[in-house]
Formats: sequence, structure tokens, C-alpha cells
Amino acid sequence: MENKLDKPLVWRRMKGRLVQNAVLQAIFFAATIFGLIVLALLLSRVIMQAIGWLDGDFLNSFPSRRPEEAGIKSGLVGSLWLMMIVAPVSFILGVGTAIYLEEYARKNRFTALIQTNISNLAGVPSIVFGLLGLTVFVRELGLGRSVLAAGLTMSLLILPVIVVAAQEAIRAVPQQLREASYAMGATKWQTICRVVLPAALPGMLTGAILAFSRAIGETAPLVVLGIPTFIAYLPGSVLDTFTAMPLQIYNWTGRPQEEFQHVAAAGIIVLLVFLILMNSVAVLIRNKFQKRF
Repeated sequence: MENKLDKPLVWRRMKGRLVQNAVLQAIFFAATIFGLIVLALLLSRVIMQAIGWLDGDFLNSFPSRRPEEAGIKSGLVGSLWLMMIVAPVSFILGVGTAIYLEEYARKNRFTALIQTNISNLAGVPSIVFGLLGLTVFVRELGLGRSVLAAGLTMSLLILPVIVVAAQEAIRAVPQQLREASYAMGATKWQTICRVVLPAALPGMLTGAILAFSRAIGETAPLVVLGIPTFIAYLPGSVLDTFTAMPLQIYNWTGRPQEEFQHVAAAGIIVLLVFLILMNSVAVLIRNKFQKRF
């Protein structure tokens, strides 16, 4: 008995699927355009407010009670000091944790519990890490409201993100590369150091870029730590008091004078440029290793 194809039925079903595909495509396209329009409006408004206020004097001046004399020098330098602590501490600890969990730790319930907790920590509000940093680093360890205390707090904030990203990058390395390394007589550590890490480094850097971007723009943990919003000097060491660009912008937006809104807009532009430059350097490093492996 021959199977007869009901062409009208097939066409009706295909037509419904094609219509559904077109509708969903239109919805997704509209959502993308909406996000781009909102972003463009925000950027255009900030840029328009910053015109006439963003210049060399703004970058080289300390904060002031007079908006025409206010600058972002202390916040810019303080953010650089902060990232000098956050970047190495979080990346080294995050990658080290990922290596242990993926290459050395036994797969049991305890390891699964650790994995679950790390994933949950990635979604914890940043203010909770601020409370942790206030209790441990500021009070218990006596670091005060210093660059080191804030840097360690921010490192804890982004550490789960780096750990998860590094784990995914290590899992993506083909097992055949490890086996080939063992066949050549390499030890486990030599295999990790010379085979696994170079191949997984681009993926690790991708997660680190996103994490560093979050750290440079966070304000809530710094507010909880009691980091000042108004400082007219530069830190000389990691134990000195400092301020950061997000805090400085937060302070300006709360001022009653309308001119400080323009000053805050100029500070936002500086923060965005700083973020773009930092991410560009990380992307260049990632692309370099992608060419090698």
C-alpha cells in the first residue's frame, strides 16, 4: 500500500510554522532595537550634558564644592589603585579554584555542594559582599577604609563569576590534548600548565573581562565600606584612604546645584572610556592567545 502525501495538510502546517517563525523573529528584532534605542538615548543625553564640562582641567582637578572647579582626578586615580588590587587577586584565586575543582578534586557530593554554592554566590547582591568586607577586612583585620580593604571586597564580589567562567573554559579543552601530553611523559601539573591553561585562557579572559567591568562600576559595596565620596588628595599606598569614580559620580548627582548634573555627566563619560580601554586591553590579550591555540 503506497503512502500518499497530503500536500494541502503539509502546506497548512508549514505555513503556520513559517508565520510563527516570522512573528518571533519580528519580536526579537523589536526587542533588540528597543534596547539599542534606549542605550542611544541615554548616551546622547549624557554626552549633551557633558559638553563644555569635560576637558583637561576636569581630569586634572580634585573635587570641589564649586561645580566649575570640580574634577575627577582623585576618583580616576583611586579606581586605578582599586583595579590594581582586584584584577590580580580575583583572577589568580578564581583560576586556581577552577583548576582544583576541575583537575584535582574528586567528583562527590561535597564537590557538588561547593559547585552549587559558587554558582549561587554569583547571584548574591553586591551589598551583601559589602557587609562581609566591612566585617572582615575593615573591622576584624583593621584595614580601615583603605584601597586594600575595598580591593579585597571587590575581589570576593567578582570571584564566583571568574571561577564559573574558568571552569567552563577548562571543560572545553579536548580530553585528547591531555592524553597526548600524558603519552609524551608529562606530569599532571605540566599538562595543566603547558596544555590546558594556554588553550583555556581565552575563555577565562572573557569571563574576567565581564567581571572586571562589574567591579569598576559597583557603588553599593564601597558605600557600605564607608569609602569617602569627597577626597582632595591621592592615595600613596594600598593602606591609604581613597575614593572611586562611581562614588564621585554618586556624590555629584546628589548635589542640589544643577551644574553638578553636568559634572556628573562628564564623570560618566570618563568612567565609560576607562571601562572601554580596560576591556580593549583584555580583548587584545585574549585574541593573541586565540591565534596561538
